[in-house]
Amino acid sequence: MPNLFSPYTLKDVTLRNRIAVSPMTMYRSKDGLVSDYHIMMYGSRAAGGFGLVFPEQLAISPEGRTSIGCGGIYNDEQIPGLKRVTSIIKEMGGIAGIQLGHTGRKSSEVKPWEGHVQLPPDHPNGWQVVGPSPIPYGGRYTYPVHELTRDDIKRIHRDYAQAARRAYEAGFEWMELHFAHGYLASSFFSPISNQRTDEYGGSVENRLRFLLEALDAVRETWPERLPLTMRLGCDDLNDAGIQVDHAIYGINRMKEHGLDLADISFGYNTDELTETPFAEMAFMVERASRIKRETGIPIACSWNLGLPSVADQVVREGLVDVVLLGRPALANPHWPLWAARELGGVEDTFGLLPQDWAFWLRNFRSHDSCIGWPLVETPAVQEVKAA
Repeated sequence: MPNLFSPYTLKDVTLRNRIAVSPMTMYRSKDGLVSDYHIMMYGSRAAGGFGLVFPEQLAISPEGRTSIGCGGIYNDEQIPGLKRVTSIIKEMGGIAGIQLGHTGRKSSEVKPWEGHVQLPPDHPNGWQVVGPSPIPYGGRYTYPVHELTRDDIKRIHRDYAQAARRAYEAGFEWMELHFAHGYLASSFFSPISNQRTDEYGGSVENRLRFLLEALDAVRETWPERLPLTMRLGCDDLNDAGIQVDHAIYGINRMKEHGLDLADISFGYNTDELTETPFAEMAFMVERASRIKRETGIPIACSWNLGLPSVADQVVREGLVDVVLLGRPALANPHWPLWAARELGGVEDTFGLLPQDWAFWLRNFRSHDSCIGWPLVETPAVQEVKAA
């Protein structure tokens, strides 16, 4: 029976455990380029024992960024910096994953701590946002949306292909496409945001077309031997939007186009929600486990899995295959090391660390409490729902 610390193999890639750093927008880039900050950020997480490490979503075009401070992979000048990221992740024992995306109508923003508002198209740091239909998201996203033409869509899919080519050249070994959180692909999939009357709108199959063509475009330049995965918004939490049944249909179709694993999240195509489960432990697992059963595809999942006992439980019970951690990975770069000690059963806890660190920690001769370990206080296993 696998557990949180079991290796996981997908295609020709083997993760040393089932723990991944989830992509998180950090607003630390200039002109889409990574910096020393990103080397520090992602190298430290790999050194801390994470098996799979994603930088933030990397935009396939400048207007696909959330803000001017967000990372991109839309020109070849960005490759050398990204090579530094993948190199340090690999040197520290992890696998470098990349999430490609386009933020669509939820872009042209300022940083959250500077107001988190959308900028108008004529602002020096803003641009014209795009979507499947000319429908603003609402809330803080108020500016007009350019409805993409067929030629625009073809250009965006070419951007996907070129971004995947650059990702391979930069040394990434795990590909994820961002089809969630109200971003461009998710907005095509949702009837809330997609009210087109051509072949890209209407039926579930038509609304899925943009996503399938993006997969096909990436497959042209991304090696078959490496995992091709995607994060899907499986539920808009609104009766008019994406439902889990739509996601199951979509993933089954994506499997026909070469999808290897589905990372399950929310649609976020509207702020008008019928429920708000965000404070519940492991609340996405019920949807994820149902999708896994009904599609037969490997599943990754995030959302409130930061307790080691809970993360381990959902893997042991076969509900998900890989656990993604966002804020827990920000709070504790050595979360896997802490989890191994909390859970017990890992023969060489320090083996998760680079060899030189592990050597000195294994040979610690002073009082155990002086090493910086917190007390082991394993919480009771939480009840995790499975549909």
